[in-house]
Amino acid sequence: MSYTQIYYHIVFSTKNRAPVLAPGVRKEVFGYLWGILKDKKCHLYRMGGVEDHIHILTHLHPTVALAVLIRDLKTSSTAWIKEHQVVPEFPGWQAEYAAFTKSHADRPAVIEYIRSQEEHHRTVSFMDELKALLREEGIAFEERYLA
Repeated sequence: MSYTQIYYHIVFSTKNRAPVLAPGVRKEVFGYLWGILKDKKCHLYRMGGVEDHIHILTHLHPTVALAVLIRDLKTSSTAWIKEHQVVPEFPGWQAEYAAFTKSHADRPAVIEYIRSQEEHHRTVSFMDELKALLREEGIAFEERYLA
């Protein structure tokens, strides 16, 4: 028997950060993404976001590689969104993503952070948020590659 506790805070945006995820369609998109996580035996703790990006806090099942999960989330949801015309102007997801491992003790704070995304982004842009998250996690980056 294997015992694991692998939490990831995953962040990715729409292609070119297009502001197309209106509140009404977000729930549908989140529901579809949740279904993918369930199929992969990943437990979703919280999903949220705004018009141009999403945040996911999930437990990663030990048989699932992070890059494969994110590829499947993006590929499958893009096809579903376009096929069902959920967001007619949806350009797809940005190729890049950010993912941060979190401890069990971090979980409540990350859940609250994701829950308050709409309020948070009244004063903070996605780019400023992403840079702050990268700095907080000690991840070196070059700003020219974030554009």
